[in-house]
Amino acid sequence: MSKETNEQKTGGEPGSLAAVAENRGRVIVRTSVIGIVANLFLAGFKAAVGLLANSIAVVLDAVNNLSDALSSVVTIFGTWLAGKKPDKKHPLGHGRVEYLSAMVVAALVLYAGVTSLVESIKKIIEPETADYSAVSLVIIGAAVVVKLALGLYVRKTGRRVHSGALEASGTDALFDAVISLSVLLAAGIYLIFGVSLEAYLGVVIAALIIKSGIEMMLETVDELLGKRVDRETVNAVKQTVCDRPEVSGAFDLILHSYGPDKYFGSVHVEVPDTLTADQIDQLERSIAKDVLVRHGVILTGVGIYSVNTRNDAVRDLRDRVLKVVHDREGVLQTHGFYYDEAKNSVNLDVIFDFALPDRQAAFQKLKEDLTAAFPGVTFWLAMDVDA
Repeated sequence: MSKETNEQKTGGEPGSLAAVAENRGRVIVRTSVIGIVANLFLAGFKAAVGLLANSIAVVLDAVNNLSDALSSVVTIFGTWLAGKKPDKKHPLGHGRVEYLSAMVVAALVLYAGVTSLVESIKKIIEPETADYSAVSLVIIGAAVVVKLALGLYVRKTGRRVHSGALEASGTDALFDAVISLSVLLAAGIYLIFGVSLEAYLGVVIAALIIKSGIEMMLETVDELLGKRVDRETVNAVKQTVCDRPEVSGAFDLILHSYGPDKYFGSVHVEVPDTLTADQIDQLERSIAKDVLVRHGVILTGVGIYSVNTRNDAVRDLRDRVLKVVHDREGVLQTHGFYYDEAKNSVNLDVIFDFALPDRQAAFQKLKEDLTAAFPGVTFWLAMDVDA
């Protein structure tokens, strides 16, 4: 989560989060409208120039501008749907609609790439001589500048407000600039050497567009499947949780994304076994409030791991048990150690590396080795996930 977003969200007012979301929506819509106007303007000019110059690349570029305008319309519609208030059927809001709109934009980019590839191949099989006039070249050159500026602006804005649809639109606009630039390059080669390379350049550029469309699609699929939250955000939230002297560690932080920068989650904290129920209740409320204000993350639950502090023998047992566990290959972390004297049992959560060929077998072997190393002690191990 960016510093800018965090600072906006820490305005201190109860409505600051809603205000940030509303402002983000306005920025996305305004940027998309700018994209629509620019693309419609360019599409008209390029279509006219392409038909007059008998240039398939310029005509395809014009069609691509129309697809860009359509992608901006999809982005606006997706932002509007995502901004709808929660209801009975969708109690956590509609923010994930933005991921769907980003997928539609990626599909449009992919379609434009495939169409360009087909038309370029046709031109290779049945070549036609292009007619490059000075006027057409000037207009194409102007289009390069406009699309380059538009692409950089839209993509930068998309990254700033965490909008996948805007980022996809901006990237597509940059490819449009490359297409137009390739047309100028092909025109220069043709006018100087009399060799037409336009169709071959079209194939190369179409392949790049298709590659970009596939990458955009896969990125959106990752969001829908629930990809790992960036380490910076996770560490920042855990640091806020651990700011309190009673908390010796924060673990099992699970964040569920319900739209860009809209997280619901839960966390477990280790606290001394001397805290009362009242103290734990106040601690949980305080943690949830601070995490919301500082990071915009809504903690739906704060679980408690009790840490043995009253018995030196138990602390010694803890050290010996953890040494056995951490000496094991593939163990990334342990937490939640608690020794129940009445039952002579140990509770412990262990995180194994996903790179292990068989995590379940490693987990079972660890449990057997601990039972053998500490006769009479019952081990209740939980194989946790490196989330």
